[in-house]
Amino acid sequence: MIAAHPAGQAFDAMADTYDDDFTQSLIGQTQRSAVMQDAFRIFPGRRRLLELNCGTGEDALRFAENGWKVLALDASERMIACARIRRENLGTRDNPQFRQVATEDLREIAGEFDGVFSNFSGLNCVRDLAPVARILAEQTTPGSPLVLCLSTRVCLWETAWYLLHGKPAKAFRRWTGRHQAMLQGMPVDVYYPTLNMLRTAFLPHFRLRRVRAIGLFVPPSYVEAWIRKHPLLLRAFVRLDRVFSRLPLLRILGDHMLLHFEKTGEVL
Repeated sequence: MIAAHPAGQAFDAMADTYDDDFTQSLIGQTQRSAVMQDAFRIFPGRRRLLELNCGTGEDALRFAENGWKVLALDASERMIACARIRRENLGTRDNPQFRQVATEDLREIAGEFDGVFSNFSGLNCVRDLAPVARILAEQTTPGSPLVLCLSTRVCLWETAWYLLHGKPAKAFRRWTGRHQAMLQGMPVDVYYPTLNMLRTAFLPHFRLRRVRAIGLFVPPSYVEAWIRKHPLLLRAFVRLDRVFSRLPLLRILGDHMLLHFEKTGEVL
């Protein structure tokens, strides 16, 4: 029997409505499109890909449709169940493979991969990413890319939005580097490492190649109701993100940051 994982239990309760609440939302689709454009450019085609924190399988299914052989993991039993249902509805059974495995338990996974992907803050639920980097170094081929999307420590949209709504505690909740979120009534520790902390955590096994903001001008998902009333503004925000999301200071001030690491060949 798989031991219960705190974040996994919380996301179990969110799984059945997750696609409606986020995946199919305007903001969710817009932010995901930005991530996947980079991911498809970075990853070598039609090879073995490991996805961490796969949720309901949206990204894993896209990779599989484009020729990758995908093993997708998540700590949530219900998220994995939803992902398998989506796969079966598409008429496929063996790709992607979906397994309930928490990121902290990666040693349970056998095999060698040509790339690693994690989208939308699943890694923010892991207190220490250095052990994860060591395991991934053992499980990946030389030169393998890692494409990881994490929540930032400082999100300009979040700070401004909640200050304008008279909620200073929420406005600055990321700034301390750790916040206990309540997901479906369950407490989950969320960590907000800085860019330098992430760079250090993955050394010497992986070197950081590129960083860009995801959701610098495009707002966080909790602004969905407002942005639906302003579709032209959302289009403008998308264009602004394309222009400014890779600039050195601004790239760490969005809702998320997308990091491209490359394996160095050093396994300690």
